[in-house]
Amino acid sequence: MYGLWEELHNPNFKPVEFDRFKNEAGYHAFTMSPEKWIKGVNAIGIVSKRGRYGGGTFAHSDIAFEFASWISAEFKLYIIKDYHRLKSDENSRLSLNWNLNREISKLNYRIHTDSIRDIGKH
Repeated sequence: MYGLWEELHNPNFKPVEFDRFKNEAGYHAFTMSPEKWIKGVNAIGIVSKRGRYGGGTFAHSDIAFEFASWISAEFKLYIIKDYHRLKSDENSRLSLNWNLNREISKLNYRIHTDSIRDIGKH
């Protein structure tokens, strides 16, 4: 997932290095760290900062959600539930907007036809 995210969002991503990591990942001696990942593939989706205050490893929200959902099935289900809620709300707003446009069109049609009828009377 991380390699795919970088491939989609990072023009300077190093796919050859990513393939090397994938090939080595099955070996017992293989270790990965955020710094190794960032330097190896020129990653932008994960940032690692040293320091006592403000230091840590930070990820783009897409990556953070994927990582968190891998750790906790409950969290993943909350994300899915919230996604469905947001899509439902979005569809309701679009439906309301469509109905409003439809009513405005009906009113405009009446105004135009009444105007044309009134011009014919004069």
